[in-house]
Amino acid sequence: MLGVFIALLAIEALALWFLSAWWVLELLVETPNSVGASLALVALTVVAAVWVSAITVGALRRRPWIRGAAVTWQLVQIMIAIGCFQGSYARPDVGWALLLPSIIVLVLVFNPRVVAATSHEPEPEAD
Repeated sequence: MLGVFIALLAIEALALWFLSAWWVLELLVETPNSVGASLALVALTVVAAVWVSAITVGALRRRPWIRGAAVTWQLVQIMIAIGCFQGSYARPDVGWALLLPSIIVLVLVFNPRVVAATSHEPEPEAD
C-alpha cells in the first residue's frame, strides 16, 4: 500500500513539474494577456511541485508529517478538480484525472499499513 501511495505522489509531483515547465515555455513563446497573472500562476505551480516533491521524498523516508501534508494537497487538488467540471471552460477529462488519484491517495493515507509505516520517526544516527 505504501508503494502505491508513494507512486501516486510521485506521479503528481512529476505532472506539476511538467506543467510548470510547460507554462514557462508558453510564457516565453506566447504573449500573455496579463504577464503578472501568468508569472503568479507559474510561481504557484512551482511551489506546488516543490511541496508535492517534498511529500514524496518524506514518504520514501517514512516520515510521519507526510500524512497531513498529503491530505492537504489532495484536498487542494479536489477543489481544482471540482472547478474543472464547471463553467464555460469546463474540462471534465482534466477534472476526473485530478479527482480519481486524489480520492485514491486519501483512502491510502488512512490505510492502517500506510499509517503504521509512517508513524514512527527514525532514530537519529549516532556520531
